[in-house]
Amino acid sequence: MREILNYLAAVLPEKTGAGARMLALQCALRMNNSAQVRLPHGVVRSLRLEPATDSWRELIEAGLLRPLPPDHAIAVQMLDAGLLTQHPARPDRLRAADWALRGTHPARTSSPLLRLAALSFIVRTALGSDHGVAETDHVARECGVPAAALPSLLEQLVIAGVLATWQAARDAGELSWKLGPKGLHPHSSNEDTPNHPGPADRRPAQVG
Repeated sequence: MREILNYLAAVLPEKTGAGARMLALQCALRMNNSAQVRLPHGVVRSLRLEPATDSWRELIEAGLLRPLPPDHAIAVQMLDAGLLTQHPARPDRLRAADWALRGTHPARTSSPLLRLAALSFIVRTALGSDHGVAETDHVARECGVPAAALPSLLEQLVIAGVLATWQAARDAGELSWKLGPKGLHPHSSNEDTPNHPGPADRRPAQVG
């Protein structure tokens, strides 16, 4: 998941909102080998974004995707060919997409920005560790906020229990942090890691 968050941070305009970034992440992880996605409305509801009209418009205007005729789901065609080179096998991507919906429990009912930031810091923390370090500017771009807004966002994550502590090294342009009790890594618990799906196919993604 860290790789696709990095990629989206690079290809999406800086002004792209957190809601659009969360949708882009779900679409990128759930697309099939033809770069098509069928996203049930339940996924958008789980992200607390429905109907997400503005977020979809942002992604269309950014050239990341285009809508397809719907069939009891939101159907899109991903237009960035680079997305097909960013991921492991589709079953692993589907597991990651499911965890992105169900994980980061304290941020689940919060704003898209808080959920996106929680994902960013958790997946940037190495498995087996609760400490992480990243470039301040890169984290800010990944979350779609100015670097000056990060301290407030980090404090919200501390309050939510996702982070225990954080520190900014201004001279080095780096952030360091320690995960809190609610900062669960996607692979740290079988209970919170979805079952491995079946083999990939070439049909539009059936999700939900």
